[in-house]
Amino acid sequence: MPKTSPSKVPLILTIDVGSSSVRAILFDDQANSVDAMSARRSYEFHTTPDGGVEIPAEMLLNLVIEVLDEVVAKAGNLLSDVVAVSVSTFWHNLVGTDSDGRAITPVYSWADTRSAAAAEVLRQRLHESEIHARTGCVLHPSYLPAKLFWLQQTQAQIFGSAARWMSFGEYLYLRLLGRTICSISMASGTGLLNQNRCVWDEELVVALSVRPDQLSQLGDLDSSLSGLSCDYKDRWPALTRIPWLPALGDGACSNAGSGCSTQERVAIMVGTSGAMRVMWKAQEVTIPPGLWCYHADRTRFVMGGALSNGGLLFDWMRETLQVSDTIEQELSGMVPDGHRLTVLPFLAGERSTGWNPNARAAIVGLSLHTTPLDIVRAGLEAVAYRFAKIARLLKQSVPGTREIIASGGALLKSLTWTQMMADVLGQPVVVSRAPEASSRGAALLALEALKIIPSLEHIPTPLGEMFLPDPGRHEQYVKAMSRQDELYDLLVKRAGVF
Repeated sequence: MPKTSPSKVPLILTIDVGSSSVRAILFDDQANSVDAMSARRSYEFHTTPDGGVEIPAEMLLNLVIEVLDEVVAKAGNLLSDVVAVSVSTFWHNLVGTDSDGRAITPVYSWADTRSAAAAEVLRQRLHESEIHARTGCVLHPSYLPAKLFWLQQTQAQIFGSAARWMSFGEYLYLRLLGRTICSISMASGTGLLNQNRCVWDEELVVALSVRPDQLSQLGDLDSSLSGLSCDYKDRWPALTRIPWLPALGDGACSNAGSGCSTQERVAIMVGTSGAMRVMWKAQEVTIPPGLWCYHADRTRFVMGGALSNGGLLFDWMRETLQVSDTIEQELSGMVPDGHRLTVLPFLAGERSTGWNPNARAAIVGLSLHTTPLDIVRAGLEAVAYRFAKIARLLKQSVPGTREIIASGGALLKSLTWTQMMADVLGQPVVVSRAPEASSRGAALLALEALKIIPSLEHIPTPLGEMFLPDPGRHEQYVKAMSRQDELYDLLVKRAGVF
């Protein structure tokens, strides 16, 4: 993606709160990042032995303040050209606040699995298939129904004292602007939104003993806020006079930023986790079993599947197995499925397509001849097989030509893994050359909402190398996928827990 210097006006300031870093970037009116106008802070969630994945809300808030301070200082006179702030935050997170708007819980990540037992109780009490058909979300610890029910059962005092429940993006606005709003996009990833009606699902909210006034008012990209609170208006005076668009889900922003905003393109992203998504405009949709359904805005649906184990698995294998620094070259020279190992890659449980939070990783077929490199190759192939299952469901549910656009640091750092994806899927995979896709997508959605550009599709997305599938390798992988399905049926479906 080209950078501009000096910038074109108008400019969009984006804040991207990802699951491992916080970024602030200036973009021009063609969604090009402005040279040297960015700031980044990395962080890690705190994990607990019982499956907790959380971070103090104030710590995350302070990181946002730090990157804003840095970009504002760098921008200088360019701040007068900034016409809006657009925010992307990770989906499926939860924080509770008191009546003064202060956090009384940490920010719980989608990866927090402590509510797995609560999700199972909800599945027994409620009609999960009906809830999924309305909300696009299953009863799973990734989503808010299970988390809220878990808090009610295990931390009754905190649950009872919470004045409001919200995402971190809403909390950010509450602290910086003194008031907040929940975008249709962020609400769509909670498991509490009726996707076709774009309202909180009354039946589910009542079943969870949550009052309507404990959830934020819903709005879309035309429902911006402005006017920083007293603590910040003197700190960033240029930002207090412009609209702050409601925070959006990072997956939707990533699709927009990588050029996947119509049915003709499917985005495959592999970072720490992984996702395969199709985004398109429609008045309403039928939500099929096995897939989730969210929104980018009121008119754009996002459908697909997500994996908890993407780059996370790759990193774990490299560290645990202590493979060499030349692993990429060694992996590329290996025969597909030559190791004859069968792997279930569920180090952090399963999301799509079976949604079993109790599933765990397994390796079958080890022998005296198995090497660490064999295990790494088998693990990467196993992740690709899980994407193939999502792709199969998407083809059945969302008609249209499929051009696969790849993004995400974990995938794009390994050309071997990218080629593997093409071979497993049996389709060409094209690399996106748009860095910071979520931030760019937030900028594009803001530019469209402000009518600075006619539509997302009006701005081309730079694409890179195309990886063509090899028919012979694809045939071999199809056989290996069958072995993985058999192992999944044996260990996950039948045993339930292992």
